Amino acid sequence: METTNTFDPRRFVTRVGGADYLEVKWRVYWLRTVHPDAVITTELISHENSVAVFKAHVSIPGGGSSTGWGSEGYDDFRDYLEKAETKALGRALAALGFGTQFTPDFDFAEGQEKVVDAPVRLARQRQLVDFAQERQGQAAERQSMTDRQKSFIRQMAREKGFAEEEINTQVTELFGKRFEQLDRRDASAYIERLKSVEPLAKAS
Repeated sequence: METTNTFDPRRFVTRVGGADYLEVKWRVYWLRTVHPDAVITTELISHENSVAVFKAHVSIPGGGSSTGWGSEGYDDFRDYLEKAETKALGRALAALGFGTQFTPDFDFAEGQEKVVDAPVRLARQRQLVDFAQERQGQAAERQSMTDRQKSFIRQMAREKGFAEEEINTQVTELFGKRFEQLDRRDASAYIERLKSVEPLAKAS
């Protein structure tokens, strides 16, 4: 990978699960900063039983290329199609060296927490994604949040410095219900909100 001083990934790193993490959107920005002519393609490989599998390919003209795979299901995220696509793209970029040291994508240690980025929008997939989401229906959206969502929210809240009661206060203000009453759609929305919240400063 070409060396450049125009992008410092450490400026964009966040803390997830006690480790530094570089979100996929910043890996894409890094790629475009260094190689504006790089080619990114994604493909929906399968979509069955509300589980999507994407393949992403990234190539640098005159340089390297890599392929990444990503899968997500509706049980965990309403926008699972976009998230599966973003996961595949993130793994392809990490394989090329963009954010490899700031991602658990290739860490398969037991108990490794799953990290799912907010979707990186790729226009060529937008129509497909919208059509698939419309077909899911409203009933599934109102099912209770999954244990994985619940665990992920609590872990992220701890990283941000929030106590359990503060989670309940935020959730009540945002959704008019307590944390344990969140459905899958609301839990997914709250996860996205937590990702954008700055950690609370620790008292000295």
